Amino acid sequence: MMQPAAIALGVHLRVLSASRQDCANQVIPDVVIGQVDDVEAVLGFARGCDVITFEHEHVPAEVLERLVQSGIPVRPGPQALLYAQDKGEMRARLSALGLPCPAWRLVSDGAEAAEFAAQTGWPIVLKATRGGYDGRGVWVVSDEAAAARVAAEAAERGVALLAEAAVPFVRELSAQVARSPHGQAVAYPVVETVQREGICREVYAPAPGVDEAAALEAQRIALTIAKELEVTGMLAVELFQTADGALWINELAMRPHNSGHWSIDGALTSQFENHLRAVLDLPLGAPDPHAPLAVMANVIGLDLPDLYPAYLHCLARDPGLKIHTYGKAVKAGRKIGHVTVLGAELDDCLERARHAAAYLRGEIDE
Repeated sequence: MMQPAAIALGVHLRVLSASRQDCANQVIPDVVIGQVDDVEAVLGFARGCDVITFEHEHVPAEVLERLVQSGIPVRPGPQALLYAQDKGEMRARLSALGLPCPAWRLVSDGAEAAEFAAQTGWPIVLKATRGGYDGRGVWVVSDEAAAARVAAEAAERGVALLAEAAVPFVRELSAQVARSPHGQAVAYPVVETVQREGICREVYAPAPGVDEAAALEAQRIALTIAKELEVTGMLAVELFQTADGALWINELAMRPHNSGHWSIDGALTSQFENHLRAVLDLPLGAPDPHAPLAVMANVIGLDLPDLYPAYLHCLARDPGLKIHTYGKAVKAGRKIGHVTVLGAELDDCLERARHAAAYLRGEIDE
């Protein structure tokens, strides 16, 4: 999804892919096959690059440090990326900055989790400090026995655990900003995300029902994090909002993020273009929306192996849809595309986006 923006900017992309089947290889011709944990492979790949950036955060710190030592700009740098890779480090740093985090503690067994819960109340949330995404590596536990089971399984795999108070949120929000090396930054409209089974299903931009003060506070939090952590590129701050309007930081992502895919069709400058502009230290583009509202629905793999007939049907039924498919093999639970609808009425946009996403999944046939 970064390639169209790169073409428009006159930027040449090179991709390090684990295999020839990776979907980025379908649209970017300059591909090097290698593993992100192979230092020599990464260094060889990087010798043909002016700047290195990321599609995900799971690049080992030692590889990033070697890149920096070799003189190749890495954006975001390893000192920033640490806080997207390690939830314990993230909580410690954001708490030190006085930003709103749920109560938290690193724990190693069920007894320590119970000590924490005695202060916050059950249930609590246990998270793997590293490696989790899309709901993986997150457990909501209601008593010491359940916490002990999770902690024992984590210990067997060498996984460190973070305990957090369960936030009684009424909605989940995402505040995205782009920041360049010399400190220019822009903030996108704050969006609402709808999660089911740990996977983002829908995004509403801007978030309906969120007052201006809360939206501005969410943007302030994201801009503060980007500045204080010296983030370069896109930053997404996932937030919980409670019934009293309070905001609590959930997760960080230092890359283009699923909550910003609406911007491809719905903003003057997409998150992908602004990520490229930021890491190359180009002037950032305006993040203003094209329409009063954008609704994005993710297409989650079910049992429709051939999307093309469904794709044709959806385009013919609703020419105003924007459908993006990712070139991935269809698997249950995998994000294989998304649909975006622009408009003025939430109910209308939702109905259209949900119908198309359901048809593309094979849930409905009319």
